[in-house]
Amino acid sequence: MTERVVVVEDDAWLAEHYLRVLRRAGYETYHAAHALGAIDVIDDVKPHAVLLDVLLTGTTALALLHELRSHPDLANIPIVLATNLADQIALEDVESYGVKRILDKATMHPEDVVAAIRTVIQ
Repeated sequence: MTERVVVVEDDAWLAEHYLRVLRRAGYETYHAAHALGAIDVIDDVKPHAVLLDVLLTGTTALALLHELRSHPDLANIPIVLATNLADQIALEDVESYGVKRILDKATMHPEDVVAAIRTVIQ
């Protein structure tokens, strides 16, 4: 079975980059450009992991995390945050939302995305 990953990213170029890297690594990928669309995609796809930008257009990632936790069938999906705010977010503060890893967009490499998804899906 191919593992499914939903990428929630409002920057179209960056989203396509994440999707391409994850597809090359063998994942089935889906994209949502904002939090409101993401809940529908996540509910339909039931992914094995979500790669989530924090600063989204419109509703923030925090609202999406709250929404996911309110649905028993979605509450245990592991989340990887990819953000420019990585130095301002402590993993301990967001673990209760299912966040397993935080990647710093300013310093990460393509293989970091794949490695993070691999570690949270195990």
